[in-house]
Amino acid sequence: MLQLFIGNKNYSSWSMRPWVLLKQAGIPFEEVLVRFDSFSEGSRFKTQIGQVSPTGKVPALVDGELAIWDTLAIAEYLAEKFPEKHLWPTEAKARAIARSVCAEMHSGFTALRSNCGMNIEASLPEIGALIWRDKPAVQADVNRLVEMWSSLLDTHKGPMLFGEFSIADAYYAPVCSRITTYTLPVPAHIKAYVERVMALPGVQAWVKDALAENDFVPFDEPYRVKGNAAS
Repeated sequence: MLQLFIGNKNYSSWSMRPWVLLKQAGIPFEEVLVRFDSFSEGSRFKTQIGQVSPTGKVPALVDGELAIWDTLAIAEYLAEKFPEKHLWPTEAKARAIARSVCAEMHSGFTALRSNCGMNIEASLPEIGALIWRDKPAVQADVNRLVEMWSSLLDTHKGPMLFGEFSIADAYYAPVCSRITTYTLPVPAHIKAYVERVMALPGVQAWVKDALAENDFVPFDEPYRVKGNAAS
């Protein structure tokens, strides 16, 4: 059976992408949680994940003797291994666009990702308002998302970015979580898409597990000194 090595569900946006993809697509896999304790060399996290990933990062997918340690490579491998799941759009031009928007997420939106860390358990609208006021690069990232998602939803007639659920929706699920946590201002039709993504069974399963962790990791919490579970 496939094994997926992931970090804390409350914080690990990169882990969330392949996990949600596998779960939503109904592909059986074994989850291996590697808790964040420290990212320093010699830490328990680095020691454990280093056994399967040469980068020392999550996620990593293990299939027998094969280990894949990049989220986009994991998505491509799953699409090839399970063609019947139609993880990419079936039409060639749509597939090309879907790969493009995933690659853009993979390498871009750095202001949004660095200023609005994924934190499913938290509700930080006040912080989101300050970020929105003071970080024009975050506004630019969100504006690009609105432009991209609006075009895709209009072209493919929803409810997901390419009509039906695909790798692209799994890739942007952590962004939907960030928009929710920080109450970032988006148009009504984009908010509706965010709500549809957050309501997907695969996403709901991830969120449920994240809320059950009760694991406060200080270096992943720039805006709080304790979590809601510790309040």
